[in-house]
Amino acid sequence: MRVIGTAGHVDHGKSTLVRALSGIDPDRLQEEKKRGMTIDLGFAWIELPVVGASGANETAVAGIVSPTETVGIIDVPGHIDFIKNMLAGVGGIDAAMLVIAADEGVMPQTREHLAILDLLAVPAGLVALTKVDLIDDPEWLELVQLDIAELLHHTQLANAPIVPVSATTGKGLIDLRRTLSQILGKLAPRRNRARPRLPIDRVFSLSGFGTVVTGTLSDGQFAVGDAVEILPGGRAARIRGLQSHKQSIAHGEPGSRLAINLSGVDIHEVHRGSVVAKPDTLHTTLLIDVQFRLLADAAKGVTHNQRVDFFSGAAEIPATVRLLGTESLEPGQQGWLQLRLDRPAVVVSGDRYILRQPSPSATLGGGIVLSPHPRRRWRRFDPAVLARLQTLANGAPDEILLQTLVRHPFLTPKALLAQSELDLTVAQAALAELQSSGAITLLATSTEPVLLTLELWARVQQQLLALLDRFHEQSPLRRGMARGEARSRLQNVLARSELPVRLFNTIIAQLRQSGAIAGDDSLIWRSGFAVHFTLHQQQLIDHVLTLFTNAPYTPPSEADIGRLLGNEAELVDVLIDQGVLVRISGGVLFQQRDFAEIVTRVRTTAQEQGTITLAQVRDLFNTSRKYAQAILEELDAQRITRREGDLRVLQ
Repeated sequence: MRVIGTAGHVDHGKSTLVRALSGIDPDRLQEEKKRGMTIDLGFAWIELPVVGASGANETAVAGIVSPTETVGIIDVPGHIDFIKNMLAGVGGIDAAMLVIAADEGVMPQTREHLAILDLLAVPAGLVALTKVDLIDDPEWLELVQLDIAELLHHTQLANAPIVPVSATTGKGLIDLRRTLSQILGKLAPRRNRARPRLPIDRVFSLSGFGTVVTGTLSDGQFAVGDAVEILPGGRAARIRGLQSHKQSIAHGEPGSRLAINLSGVDIHEVHRGSVVAKPDTLHTTLLIDVQFRLLADAAKGVTHNQRVDFFSGAAEIPATVRLLGTESLEPGQQGWLQLRLDRPAVVVSGDRYILRQPSPSATLGGGIVLSPHPRRRWRRFDPAVLARLQTLANGAPDEILLQTLVRHPFLTPKALLAQSELDLTVAQAALAELQSSGAITLLATSTEPVLLTLELWARVQQQLLALLDRFHEQSPLRRGMARGEARSRLQNVLARSELPVRLFNTIIAQLRQSGAIAGDDSLIWRSGFAVHFTLHQQQLIDHVLTLFTNAPYTPPSEADIGRLLGNEAELVDVLIDQGVLVRISGGVLFQQRDFAEIVTRVRTTAQEQGTITLAQVRDLFNTSRKYAQAILEELDAQRITRREGDLRVLQ
């Protein structure tokens, strides 16, 4: 699930373009319709072709229509008075659609919105050059595009495609949709770190349903029935229902736009900027260590103890700046800050944020949250503190550990800490946090425990269960798949050169414990699977077993049984799988219960006499030499007896 956000100067056609693309009017407030201007966040969605599926064409090719995906759109206000509302919407987007009107070109809020997108490191985007139907001069359009390219040059959107479009005539809309598909198709999947959070950007109530909140889900999954808490405040609630783009769903995936119907919480207890999270997975903070970049075109520098407004997710919180390592920051400079917040915030390391000066209102800059829970207020010029911040700035420790584990799965904790090259204390704390949140799974093998990411563990389970499902479909008469075969196939689908037996056994043990599969020392199968025989097959089995019962010590040979069963010869293996028959040395078949009796009697006789011979076994069961020899060879193989010349003794 992907989300794109608009950005751009007021009256450059953002909402009109969204309406033309989606057929949905994002301006939902009466005041917006009256003024013809977006004041608050608007929401819509479109169906876009999936890149890589049949070329991601919008038309049928050879009678085949490309698969599509639903993409959310957040439409933000462009007026300077509503920049704060704009900031509440762009924190969770995957790509930006910077809207610039061809008749006006780059304007003040174009620059401010672009600066915000750059500070938030929005990973991808394009420029929609709107109102091209108003321009008759091709040279003007070319000049505007050159001006835009120069504006983007030193930003995250450098080299972003510029798509001329008219929402009025429809010109360029197909190209715009295609370009959006291509941009989104190149993005990496949203990470599931098992720590779901949804910054709330809208709160309302519906008759018969109660409180509903919306936002973009990150870091994990929510499901109907989940217990959650609303932060700050820790108000307990439960997810009564989930919707994405007005469709009811059972689970919300990372990156999706969600509407959550909450039970146990009143609408007056929730507001924009609150966060929905799983209980005890996230904690609020009043002190944050951050890396900060002051915009090059900022009106003046940032000073110690300066008052600012802090924006993260959908939250806006007044704060005080504590400069670390310097007396001031000048426009264009970077540095370390410790922010003292007036109200609790919910952030994690690696989050992006924006700082604005309250009056006159203007964007100062932004950066990355390095430590959401520093132990205390730091001494401003402490070299140890500055060194630690520099280490954290090289990457959030938990993210570094996750990336290391993606590249080298199944590492031991000790090996992971070593390969991450992080400070040991920092790395140990990050590893403990990842394990407690469930983002990393620990498998306790027979030697050392190993770690793997939540995504890989989910893929291992999915692939193994898929293998068993295919096996049961193709071999419905087999009780289960041989463990060795399952290990080999799982190794292939995971593209691993080797999957050690100890690791495979641990995976199987985990899945058996969870109830997903069942098995024994030789076979594994899907829980709940059972072999079912047709009436004809059952009649054949009954006939075969009667033959064995009538001659327990001189049973029919496997060749004879095969001729009797004909096309149903596989039933022999089924009966062996089920433990009804047993195949011993020499390919001789016995009923399991008869062979168990044979073993008991041979053991008793050998115990009484001290030894036993082949002839004695033959006479003991009134059978032939062939069967007696097969019996003794099997007992030797099972280390019940040991051959000494012509005699057998108990092991």
